[in-house]
Amino acid sequence: MTHSIKTQGHSEQSRTMIKKFFKNKGFMTVEVLIGISIITISILASMAVAQKSIYVSRQAFHFTQANFLLEEGAEVVRIARDNNWSNISALTLGTDYYLLFSSGSWSLSSTPSTVGIFTRKINIENVNRDNITNDISGTGTVDNGTKLVTITVSWIEGGTIINKTLSFYILDIFS
Repeated sequence: MTHSIKTQGHSEQSRTMIKKFFKNKGFMTVEVLIGISIITISILASMAVAQKSIYVSRQAFHFTQANFLLEEGAEVVRIARDNNWSNISALTLGTDYYLLFSSGSWSLSSTPSTVGIFTRKINIENVNRDNITNDISGTGTVDNGTKLVTITVSWIEGGTIINKTLSFYILDIFS
């Protein structure tokens, strides 16, 4: 009889341990699910930050490239002026011109061209001078020795067309 009591006590203890195990296993499953959820959310958040960071870096890189293209365009116009003022004054006003580099020199063409993802346009306009003060103004007499140059660099970024513009006056300083 004592033997059966020991077995019965042992079996009761085993059942209690099994119940505790399954009870703890339920808590352990919840803890594992919460842990996996936290890790997944952290990874997704990190990926979103990395993606935005790459987009912003690429955008900054494109803005820097566009600035260099604007400066280069301004230099080409100055070189054209230095070679002969008629290179500037003979251009059709209000027409978009594109820079071409061939055979070691620059030229302005009305044929559209691109530099990688960028389109660079140069536009020349007349400049008026006030008859009294001789200052540049919206009205007055056309100054044939001064032109307004507008260079525009455009490209597509994230489905949107981005434009950067540089405007300056150029003078016939050699006549």
